[in-house]
Amino acid sequence: MRQLLIIIFFTAMILSAQTTIKFATVAPEGSTWMNVMNDYAADVKKQTNGKVKFKIYPGGIQGDELDVIRRIRNGQLHSAGFTGVGLGEILPEVRILDCPFLFNSYEEVDYISKKLFDQFSRHFEEKDYVLLGWAEVGFVYVFTNLPIHAKSDMAGVKMWMWEGDPIAEATFKAFDINPIPLSITDVLTSLQTGLIDGVYTSPLACVALQWHTKVKYMLELPLADSQGAVLISQKQFDKLDSDNQVKLKEISRQWFKKLTELSRQDNAKSLQLIKDSGIQFTTIKDPAEVKRFDEVGAKARQSLVGKLYDASLLNQVESALAEFRAAK
Repeated sequence: MRQLLIIIFFTAMILSAQTTIKFATVAPEGSTWMNVMNDYAADVKKQTNGKVKFKIYPGGIQGDELDVIRRIRNGQLHSAGFTGVGLGEILPEVRILDCPFLFNSYEEVDYISKKLFDQFSRHFEEKDYVLLGWAEVGFVYVFTNLPIHAKSDMAGVKMWMWEGDPIAEATFKAFDINPIPLSITDVLTSLQTGLIDGVYTSPLACVALQWHTKVKYMLELPLADSQGAVLISQKQFDKLDSDNQVKLKEISRQWFKKLTELSRQDNAKSLQLIKDSGIQFTTIKDPAEVKRFDEVGAKARQSLVGKLYDASLLNQVESALAEFRAAK
């Protein structure tokens, strides 16, 4: 009897030392995102000697990003992978990373993301979240059924806008066009019926959602870089001992850096698949037209001051980019 009580006591001690993190994502099983998340979860469990475990809910089974945020707030979930839309619901200023015509290369994205990581980490903590790492979606392009060679060509496009996205709204307003707001689930049908004939997304998403089967052209000039991140509630993070808090942050940074690299590779492969499918790539060759697109970006970014972020953050980012480009 005494031995049984001892076994029960130590079993209870071991179980009490374990923390299970309930994690939600819209990424489906079999995707690069989920493959990395499963490997990441296994690594966390191994390096914490089983004290920290993830229970993953893939494929959006816990709802959209706003549903997930509500579930985290009431304790049903603890962590999630978010796109800019979800991140912006928690910390609006983070959407500056999604602004139009801000970045020209992944090198620039990495420079600014790294520069702002600690700053955004502090601000997420003020909102009761811990930023575990960036998980980038990638560069977003405009796909249409009309060729785009100039800013004025955009006026002829029946452009879709992700319903409720302030970044998209500001961008298309700066183009002087009125987009058609729809949920992402209505886009393919709307392309088929002709309600819209223009969309914007990453190459990987364009293929995964089959949108590339309903468009004829892609503008090679990236519209924006779509950022994502993995967050955990501060309340759940605080349940970990200090050693495992440090380990979780270190492991997360390593794995989500790898996820970003793999996402970029997948986007490059998808870009080639799109080209092989017969979609024509258009470019902006006239320097004056390139300047007009840059002006659209600047106008959109400025219009969001006071709505998503303040002028000082915008100036910080644009100045840092200017210095980076000058040094290159």
